[in-house]
Amino acid sequence: MSYRGPEFDDLQPRRPRRGALTVAVAALVPGALLGWLVYEAVGDSGGSGGTPGQASGASASAHPSAPASPTDAPASDAKEPSAPPTPSAAAPLKGKVVVIDPGHNPGNFQHTADINRKVHIGTNWKECDTTGTSTNSGYTEAKFTLDVAHRLRTLLQQQGATVKLTQDGDRPYGPCINERAKIGNAAKADAVVSIHADGSGAGNRGFHVILPASVHKGAADTRPIVGPSRDLGERIAGSFVRVTGSAPSNYVGNGTGLVTRQDLGGLNLSTVPKVFLECGNMRDSKDAALLTSGAWRQKAAQGISDGIVSFLRG
Repeated sequence: MSYRGPEFDDLQPRRPRRGALTVAVAALVPGALLGWLVYEAVGDSGGSGGTPGQASGASASAHPSAPASPTDAPASDAKEPSAPPTPSAAAPLKGKVVVIDPGHNPGNFQHTADINRKVHIGTNWKECDTTGTSTNSGYTEAKFTLDVAHRLRTLLQQQGATVKLTQDGDRPYGPCINERAKIGNAAKADAVVSIHADGSGAGNRGFHVILPASVHKGAADTRPIVGPSRDLGERIAGSFVRVTGSAPSNYVGNGTGLVTRQDLGGLNLSTVPKVFLECGNMRDSKDAALLTSGAWRQKAAQGISDGIVSFLRG
């Protein structure tokens, strides 16, 4: 996703609190430096990838307000056969509930009036949802998020977790950002991860995890989940670097891969640990090469899964 739309389109990038990120910096920097070298090598080799973002350092995961026309994914996006998930003997996540929130919906572009209507996010009103962004070649963020969500679901189910998706391309549009939060809350999820890809400017690369700020206003009260959400986010960031070889964002987060925000309804209205993950910038050719690669998306799903497992096992 990007710093656009309901969850990102109209957002402005926030400066993370330096004090609160000290631990994250110490944990991520060594891995990030190594990851960046690998990342550069992979990007230069012609892999496909790109994250949506906006100028002025804003994350594009909010996505462009103009609907993107759906196009077939590149050859590297071909569906790969997958065997039914087989829970491991240990089933370390048995009894745990994880909600995966694939950002945007492939059908949003056909329902602009519906997704443009305003919903309340506790602090103010925002659009129900947005179309999301896309690579310059037309591979949409909505397709990307669903693909990664499916791969992640399989990995978590193999660990014994009960996994629910906020949408599976099985509804005309949405759900709205406030409903996405309610789905995780109603499931009493032990962890919720909202998957996105940014739409920033060319040259802006890398991933970042968005953490909830302490918000207490109207229907929003994130105070109980700020701590555990940060723990979840830091673990996912560390695993993402290690497994994908990608580096933390070079345009937000001061190199930590972590950003704290108080303007996202999906975080403000959550009562369970939750984070957003911008997997990369769809508008950068090197990131786009990764994001459109099925092999890389499998690594992304593995990195997210490892972070969630680490968090849930303490």
